[in-house]
Formats: sequence, C-alpha cells, structure tokens
Amino acid sequence: MNGNETGDGREDGADAGGDLSARLRRLETQLERKRPSAAPGHSTRADASGGPSPLGQAMRLSTEFVAGVIAGGILGWIFDHLLGTRPWGLMIFLVLGFLTGIYNVMRLSGFGGMGGVNKKP
Repeated sequence: MNGNETGDGREDGADAGGDLSARLRRLETQLERKRPSAAPGHSTRADASGGPSPLGQAMRLSTEFVAGVIAGGILGWIFDHLLGTRPWGLMIFLVLGFLTGIYNVMRLSGFGGMGGVNKKP
C-alpha cells in the first residue's frame, strides 16, 4: 500500500477530491438547517464599530459616579480627622465628590461640559 491509497484500496485522485467537496457541501447544508437562526440586527457582542456594549457603558458610568462620592467622603474624613473640623469637611467634600461624579458621568456620556471644549468640528 503506497501513500496515495485509502483503506479500501482506491487511489486518491480527482474523483476522491470531487467526492470530498460534495461531502463538505452536504455537511454545510445540514449544519445550516440545524443551526438556530439569529434575529437580524440583534447581537450579544458589541456593535461592529468595536465600541463598548450598553451594559459595559452603564457599568462604567455608575462606577465613575460612585468613585467620585467615595473619594470625596474619604478626603473629607481625612480632612476632618487631621484638622478637627468635624463634620464640615466631610459634608463639603461629599458634596464636591457628588458634583465630580456627575461631571464625570456627563463628560463620558457626551453631554459636553466646559462649554463644549471637547467638541470636534
């Protein structure tokens, strides 16, 4: 048996190649019939432009807001602890953290800020 023969004694040649192509086409059509069809325009992946998914964008915006409030609270507590101005530092820095969180969310979502400095022509 040489390298060009199959197990049943036939030689691999043009006929076997044609047979293989026909079998591949049959397999593809069978797979297409068994696959569930997806709704057009609906995808679980990010859009074709490679942008973030809506859930990912919502998570980022909420994280930016919460991080601003937490950072303001921590800075206010440290300020109060070091200077003994309880509770004014905590209250002032919490408000500043809240405003910073809102600013970050507006900036990331595209609502501008700073009078439209970041707008492209």
